[in-house]
Amino acid sequence: MLLWSVFSQILLPILVLTGCGWVLDRIFRLELGTLVKLNFYLFVPCFLFHEVVRSSLQAGFAVRVMVFTGCILASMFLLSAVVARVAGYERAQRRALQLATMFYNSGNYGVPLMALAFPTTGPVLQVFVVLTQNIGMFTVGLFLASGSGQTGWRTVLPMLKQISPWTVVLALGVRAYGLPVMEWRWFWVPVEYIHNGLVGFALVTLGVQLSQTRVRQNMKHLSWALGVRLLGGPVVAALLCGSFGFRGEEAVVMIISAAFPTAVNTALLAHEFKADSDFAAAVVFYSTLASMFTVTCLIAVLRLPEVLAMF
Repeated sequence: MLLWSVFSQILLPILVLTGCGWVLDRIFRLELGTLVKLNFYLFVPCFLFHEVVRSSLQAGFAVRVMVFTGCILASMFLLSAVVARVAGYERAQRRALQLATMFYNSGNYGVPLMALAFPTTGPVLQVFVVLTQNIGMFTVGLFLASGSGQTGWRTVLPMLKQISPWTVVLALGVRAYGLPVMEWRWFWVPVEYIHNGLVGFALVTLGVQLSQTRVRQNMKHLSWALGVRLLGGPVVAALLCGSFGFRGEEAVVMIISAAFPTAVNTALLAHEFKADSDFAAAVVFYSTLASMFTVTCLIAVLRLPEVLAMF
């Protein structure tokens, strides 16, 4: 009953919206490239700007969440590099593996899940997880997606062209100088509308991506990727929580966040930069499906009083 309660109240709404995107694509064959650009250049930047400007989290605690998330990314990078060497991945697929295991779906999957599962603590912490993930995605992630075929300044150029990191810098500047942007209705009302539409649009985009995914891949290589992402992530997070001073529900939120499936943006980046998009998309596909079970079980276990008391 506990597992069904967690699944029906938290995971099922996400699955329904993703299913809407899948069905719409099957009927109309939607243009994925257009949806990708709307996500990258409109919805995600507005969401980040809105959340950073309005966040009530103290600067020191926000930095701690971001550094913690950065340590998760670094750990996944190293762990996937070891796995790639042991399992015999080719060079291009090794980069795709690192991309798929480092970056988890903290935005269009994690934000609604945290709002449903931990409405008080979850969304506040998740904003800065999303922030760190997006900064990493559009810097390190871009390097992994496009760096194999470029050298020198051409490797850095795609990072500089992305809007999301500059949006974060702008939002921090707004906070530092106390600019009353929320009073500029001509500006703030459109930002709020787009911000509020991110979750639905991103989940529908995820459904379209999954519908168009070619999932025929080496199952051994896929299994390693799924294990590192869905099981390795929360284990690493649990080991790090004590060092960063996360206790109680805060620790639970950070552990669950690290258990999310592969970010759809990894497949979108691979699609955008003509990297190994088939493997990346397959990991997104299978990790999203598998997470319906793994994340449900993890939430149910971490909600048990005796387990919660350990943190």
